[in-house]
Amino acid sequence: MSDPDLPPQAVRTPCIKVCVVDGESGLCMGCYRRLNEVAGWSKMTPEARDAVMAELPARRSLIRPEKLAMFS
Repeated sequence: MSDPDLPPQAVRTPCIKVCVVDGESGLCMGCYRRLNEVAGWSKMTPEARDAVMAELPARRSLIRPEKLAMFS
C-alpha cells in the first residue's frame, strides 16, 4: 500500500527532449524508443522499462549516422 503523503516516485526515462522520429527506423532520434514506447512509458512496469532501456544502445545503429550527426 502506498502512503498518500509521500511524493510520487520519478520514472526514469531516456528522453533528452529531442523528439524527432526517423522515418526509416520508426525510432526517436533522441532516445531511440518507438512511438508506442514513448506514449506508454509512464504506464509500463519497471521491468518493461528496464528491458527497453537495455535495447537502446543497439537501436542507435538502426539510424543512419548522418541523420544522428544533426543532433550532436
